[in-house]
Amino acid sequence: MLKLDLNKQAADFITELQAKQARQIWNKLVALMKEPFPNDSSELHGYKGLYRNDIGEFRIVYNVRDDCLYVYVVGKRNDDEVYKRLKKLLG
Repeated sequence: MLKLDLNKQAADFITELQAKQARQIWNKLVALMKEPFPNDSSELHGYKGLYRNDIGEFRIVYNVRDDCLYVYVVGKRNDDEVYKRLKKLLG
């Protein structure tokens, strides 16, 4: 199983959610640590090596390297905020 490296911004987003939603995201993160490239994940266009996975109304942006799952952004799917934060984070 991969180790988890969660960006502070992503961790803060999860902790601000209601318990049920936070639990859904944590369960998905554990599943991604076991199987980082499930059928419902896809590589982001324009970001080589970054993947996205959706869980309910939320999106997780991550990559895998050196036996670690690096989570860059977690946010709502229905707006562009996830991609704005990712662009700001990566420069």
